Amino acid sequence: MISFLLPCARRPAAVPALALLSAGVCIALAVPAVFAAGPYPLSGRVVDVSDGDTLTLLVGRDRHRVRLASIDAPETGHGRKRPGQPYGQAARKALADLVAGKTLTLQCYEQDRYERDVCDVPLPDGRTANRVMVETGLAWANQQGGGKYLRDDSLSDLERQARDQRLGLWRQVGAIAPWEWRWQCWDALENGRPTSIC
Repeated sequence: MISFLLPCARRPAAVPALALLSAGVCIALAVPAVFAAGPYPLSGRVVDVSDGDTLTLLVGRDRHRVRLASIDAPETGHGRKRPGQPYGQAARKALADLVAGKTLTLQCYEQDRYERDVCDVPLPDGRTANRVMVETGLAWANQQGGGKYLRDDSLSDLERQARDQRLGLWRQVGAIAPWEWRWQCWDALENGRPTSIC
């Protein structure tokens, strides 16, 4: 936790939550580090890899679910209504081979809506797992939402190179990006819409 000291200021007494501030009392708040301005490090041991872009980091006694920043890997299956994509298990295994059991210091940016830390995952050789997954053809540069999740612009070039060399998932014709798969397959199956892609 990081403590921030709110400045004392005169506030309208009509707002009960600010009553102490209006009386000139300063309050120290404990705020999780993820809300601090700028990137933050997260160090621990990788204890689980659930798919090609998600892992679990043990930090002290706390388990942090981590989403690799700037990439989206093929989906692994989650039951009948959420079938996996081609190369989903291959991507999970590739990420596990890179990071499982290792103690790493991640460079994180924020928490997503699922309370996962969104991070770059530096490897001991100086590369990042994020880049390796894209350059080996086992993940996309995350262009969902017009690229608003893409922090590393160089991943687009790495994806293009992997596609040109027909590496990994690019061996298949008509590879479907995971953000499209979740909508065209999973959402369709869960809501009874016809689908032909899964």
